[in-house]
Amino acid sequence: MCQPLIQKYNIPGPRYTSYPTVPYWDHHTFSVQNWKKSVIESFEESNTSEGISLYIHLPYCESMCTFCGCNKRITKRHEVEEPYIASVLKEWNLYLAFLPEKPRIKEIHLGGGTPTFFSPENLQHLIKGILKDADLAEDYQFSFEGHPNNTTRAHLEALYDVGFRRVSYGVQDYDLKVQQAIHRIQPFEKVKEATAMAREVGFTSVSHDIIFGLPFQSIEAVENTILKTKELMPDRIAFYSYAHVPWIKGNGQRGYSEAHLPSAETKRTQYQLGKELLEEMGYIEIGMDHFALKTDDLYQSLEAKKLHRNFMGYSASKTQLMIGLGVSSISDSWYGFAQNSKSIEEYQQRIKEGKLPVFRGHLLNDEDLIIRKHILNLMCHLETSLSFQDDFFELPEVLERLEEIENDLLIEIQPNSLKVTEKGRPFVRNICMAFDLRLQRNKPETRLFSMTV
Repeated sequence: MCQPLIQKYNIPGPRYTSYPTVPYWDHHTFSVQNWKKSVIESFEESNTSEGISLYIHLPYCESMCTFCGCNKRITKRHEVEEPYIASVLKEWNLYLAFLPEKPRIKEIHLGGGTPTFFSPENLQHLIKGILKDADLAEDYQFSFEGHPNNTTRAHLEALYDVGFRRVSYGVQDYDLKVQQAIHRIQPFEKVKEATAMAREVGFTSVSHDIIFGLPFQSIEAVENTILKTKELMPDRIAFYSYAHVPWIKGNGQRGYSEAHLPSAETKRTQYQLGKELLEEMGYIEIGMDHFALKTDDLYQSLEAKKLHRNFMGYSASKTQLMIGLGVSSISDSWYGFAQNSKSIEEYQQRIKEGKLPVFRGHLLNDEDLIIRKHILNLMCHLETSLSFQDDFFELPEVLERLEEIENDLLIEIQPNSLKVTEKGRPFVRNICMAFDLRLQRNKPETRLFSMTV
């Protein structure tokens, strides 16, 4: 890859799991009452035809992984499990109380933290409690994030029994020096055992998360990790760049500094090598940072142009409404976003008071909705239509910002369309930034985002 391009485009930028991005949410026009209205509107438009998605955040971990930027609570006290699950189920009941009819659930994803911190019995109790007053969509998909070191056969069997067929294991890197730096000692044999167990139990899709750009990580370490992965051939692989954001409050990224991170040029070499090895193994690149075998439904959804992206990452199917349950979870009604309290104590207190635990959000205006479609198209399909214009979106100013990107052959612009070239794939975030009018109108004075490359 051309080094000047890396240097030119390696700037802080959003990952675009939403638009507008969280730092640009307008809290002044948001209220919980308006959020409820947007949920009802979205539910009425999509529940029968699509169903809804649920993201459930399970924040507890027994030890701190220092590469992690997620909301978590470190503890070995497992008596926290039952009160937390009780709070999540009460939150779900608060939503059920104002939804106009019984929801049809298409997706459930358990994220964390470490979902397998919770006992198999408690996880099963949680899911049964969620499903008690809901129907299932015909093609529903349930998935969870598993830690290879503590995901047991009992966990897999308990979740399989309540409908789970997808598991994602966090691998990161197999190099011991890297694992020590990120405080995640995880031998290949543990990942191999966890992957085999999932398949034996009947899980039809196993995913591995691999990160490049980690502290002390060499090009050889990435190569070794990919070659070891070849022995297991997971159905999907998330191969993404480490996001170094130590300035975010509560972040555990410590024990190393930026001086210990690979340079931008090394990171892109790591990515390019990893991509080539994965493609040799039969994986197809999906969107920005995912790979899948042709037998996996993520690839099939790409081919059918049904690929979707939300706060959970890439999804094989779209739901207009995603309700986030649990501390810090973000919900998406398409017309608005709402985030729950980030403190477990505050979250549980609001639930106890019978209130939705939302502490901030954003209601999308007409311009937001247009830009959101463009960014979603670019992130999922690497192209977007330019055939419409209206009063809410100033396309000429976007095209003006794209001129240099086009001159660098990262995109091709036709009269009615824009397509990302193969050369431009590593710079999709930069391309999306040209459409991001909120970012362009109010560029941050302090560091908000990780680097794009």
